[in-house]
Amino acid sequence: MNTVLWRPGVDELHNANISAFRDQINSTFQLRLSTYPELYEWSVRNIPEFWEQVWHFTDIINSQSYNSIVDDPRRMPGATWFKGARLNFAENLLRSRDNRPAIHFQGEGQTLRTLTHQELFYEVEKLAHSLRDSGIQKGDRVAGFMPNMPETVIAMLATASIGAVWSSSSPDFGIKGVLDRFSQIEPRIIFASNGYYYNGKEINVIERLPLILKKIKSIKKVIIINYPGKNYLNHKKKGGITYFYWKELKKINILI
Repeated sequence: MNTVLWRPGVDELHNANISAFRDQINSTFQLRLSTYPELYEWSVRNIPEFWEQVWHFTDIINSQSYNSIVDDPRRMPGATWFKGARLNFAENLLRSRDNRPAIHFQGEGQTLRTLTHQELFYEVEKLAHSLRDSGIQKGDRVAGFMPNMPETVIAMLATASIGAVWSSSSPDFGIKGVLDRFSQIEPRIIFASNGYYYNGKEINVIERLPLILKKIKSIKKVIIINYPGKNYLNHKKKGGITYFYWKELKKINILI
């Protein structure tokens, strides 16, 4: 395909983040890079310097800075990057708390749903509080058996924000694939949607949970998220496993 579909204008190029980053490189190293190919060539010839500038340009929030950028850039994979640095990526992702859209979500056959940065932060804050109150600590594992939806992002960020480990599996995975993934990490809590839609079909996720819970003994609590238009769950406790609805987490002090 030889036809150019779109080309940025002069103002768009001038105001682009990549242009601002290039200007930072030029200023720091007294260079005169003017095009993207020139910036790219410089980056692959000066790997540690390039990534140090990325760290500063993106203003990474950290509790402890790095001791070195990379130990051996020729060793790919296997190189150690930003040794000594400590940070929480959820804190970085949630730094904006304004009314700009953070997530646009539209499930199959559903209306568009939008969460602002402020709304996303608030939802993550509430869930993180509930996870802490339930005893989840740094290093504990939390699993997600959910489709792409805002609650999946919220649960991941809340888990990461308190130092716990998030692992997810798509509901369209076979049971064996789910068990292979989650049985290795022994999660204490699992988040699961009650279903989802695919190609016009309603897929029931709840009916797959009993086998997963039977095989993974570490799971003691299940958080059910109602996918729009679905209402499969009609029990609160079964086989020693306690079920909770996502809506019960709306109050900050609710214990899950």
